[in-house]
Amino acid sequence: MTGPGDGIDSGDAPVRDEEEPLDPQRVIIDPHHHLWDHSGLPQVVPGTRPFLVQDMLATIRSSGHNVTHTVYVECHSMYRQDGPIDMRPVGETEFANGMAAMAASGRYGNTRVAHGIVGNADLRLGTRVRPVLEAHLAAGNGRLRGVRMASAYVPGTMFGFPTDAAAEGVLRDPALQAGARLLPSLGLTLDLWCFHTQLAQFASLASACPETLIVLDHLGTPALFNAPAHEHREIIASWRSGIIELARRPNVRIKLGGLASNFNQPLGGPPAATSSIQLARDWKVFIETCIEAFGAARCMFESNYPTDTLCTYGAMWNAFKRITAGCSEAEKERLFSGTAREVYRLN
Repeated sequence: MTGPGDGIDSGDAPVRDEEEPLDPQRVIIDPHHHLWDHSGLPQVVPGTRPFLVQDMLATIRSSGHNVTHTVYVECHSMYRQDGPIDMRPVGETEFANGMAAMAASGRYGNTRVAHGIVGNADLRLGTRVRPVLEAHLAAGNGRLRGVRMASAYVPGTMFGFPTDAAAEGVLRDPALQAGARLLPSLGLTLDLWCFHTQLAQFASLASACPETLIVLDHLGTPALFNAPAHEHREIIASWRSGIIELARRPNVRIKLGGLASNFNQPLGGPPAATSSIQLARDWKVFIETCIEAFGAARCMFESNYPTDTLCTYGAMWNAFKRITAGCSEAEKERLFSGTAREVYRLN
């Protein structure tokens, strides 16, 4: 299969069997993916290979979709080994900026990987987080667009490990709200991920920080993975109510994706071969609910790759295109590129 980035030198990056891309000329900005070398860390499958800029470009190329730009989102990659603890995440922005510089050289293909960067900062520092944010801005060399911190909580396990109880009520923390209010003065957005049980907390945070542009990652994940089947209908109804209420906050944008994460095993598994037809069938209710509540102008599709491995990269984008087949051209432009371009200021 051919597509954007033909002719790149991708080293030993695997080229996976992919579906033929639907609507292959449509411009896509992928506003949420990760790059990492997590080898040896306990949260991943032993022997997991690195996923770096060449691998992301090879994945895009083999999908055949017209992905022109991407946004790198923090995933605890390459923190500094020493120095003040609060400053150690700046190493990840340095790493992401290096990956972006490689992509921008044009030697590896035409896609501008990590053209925007979302780094990690502990906003619970309140106003004391400003020096950390300024260090991120310097490390990003003009590419930093926002910050994110750990906030997703669900009882039990996630990716095969116990969840951090400290995240359960973090969105209610007044210090976090104070840190979030600093972001607009530095030209930064706030990305946060939560489960459906935390959507009310998310809405309260958005109301308390009306000047801060806040992005909900992974559409406020309905926690279906650790619940018995007979509870799924109730969970989806609760999630839907939370999304409708959250959409009333005009400073919130939403990423449509994260639906192909396997929360029941450690990170690093190979992608599954689920067809886009099946994915579209499974995801339709979630995607359409969000678009109806927020409107296409406040929604953006995301890949969350390589965390989302219940399907291939290409099948994922085909599924999104199947679900939106009945949308207008203006709506598709916002969903696949326009909203991401606006939120992350990608020229």
